[in-house]
Amino acid sequence: MVKRYFQLQWLYVKMDLAALLRDTKFMIICVIADVFMSASAMFGIFLLAWRFDGIGGLGRYEVLLMLAIAGTVNGTIVMLDHGNAACPSRIIGRGQWEHMFIMPLPFSIQMLVGFSPFTCSGSFISGVVMLVIAAVNLTLSWWWLPLLIAHVLVSIAVTVGLSYLVSTLAFYAPVQCEEISSTLMNSLEHTSTFPLSGMPRYMQAPLLTIVPTGLIAWLPTLLILGHVPAWANLYPIIIAAVILLAATFAFKKGFKHYVTKGINRYHAGGHRN
Repeated sequence: MVKRYFQLQWLYVKMDLAALLRDTKFMIICVIADVFMSASAMFGIFLLAWRFDGIGGLGRYEVLLMLAIAGTVNGTIVMLDHGNAACPSRIIGRGQWEHMFIMPLPFSIQMLVGFSPFTCSGSFISGVVMLVIAAVNLTLSWWWLPLLIAHVLVSIAVTVGLSYLVSTLAFYAPVQCEEISSTLMNSLEHTSTFPLSGMPRYMQAPLLTIVPTGLIAWLPTLLILGHVPAWANLYPIIIAAVILLAATFAFKKGFKHYVTKGINRYHAGGHRN
C-alpha cells in the first residue's frame, strides 16, 4: 500500500503538470492571481503592524512571521487537498462517500492521495515568500527552521482534525451539514491571522482550547521567537493529539451510523434526488 500510495501521488503530480502545460499562460496567470489574493487577504494586518510599529507586543516582522506561518499551513493543505479531502462533509453530504466503497483502495489511501504542486500552489508560495522576508529581518536561533516545520505539521493536524471532527455531523444530517467543514476551514484560515498577544486572558483561553485558532500561527510564532518557555512546545502537540483522537472516535461512530442507516439523498424527496 505504501508503494501504491506514492505511485498515485506521482500520478496526481503528472496530471497537475499536464493541466499546467495544456494552457500554460492561463494557468500561470491563475497561480499569480492566487499568490496576490492570498497575500492581500493577510496584508491588512501587516499594514496595521507597520503603521503602529507592531501589534500586541509583536513587532512588524514578527507579525509578518505569524502571517507567513498561517499562509504556509493553509497553502500546504490546499496543495494536498483533492476532491475535498480536507472537507469531508461535502463528500458525505453529497452522497459521494459510498462511491468510494467500490474503489480497490482503503478509505485512508483515497483521502490522503492528491497533490497539486503546480496549479494549487499560490497560497503556499505567498506564505513562503513572506516567511523569507520575515526571517531575513529577524534574529532567529539556528534551530528555528526545524521548529517551524514541526509546528506547521502540528498546525495542519489541528486544522484537518477539527474539520473531520465537525464533519461527523454530516453522517447524521447530510443536507444541513454538507458545508460545515468548509465553513470551519474558512473561519480558521481568517481567524488564525490575528495576533492574540494584546487580548485579555478570557479571550485568549477559548482560542487556545475550545476553538484553537491561536495554535495555528500565533503560538508557534511566539515559540519560534522564544517569547514563551520552551516547554510550551508540547502544548500544541497535546491539543493536536486530543483533536485527532476525538475526530477518529467520532468519525468511526458516525460512519457506523451512515452504514446502518444510509443517506436520505436516495430516499423519496431526499437531497439532490
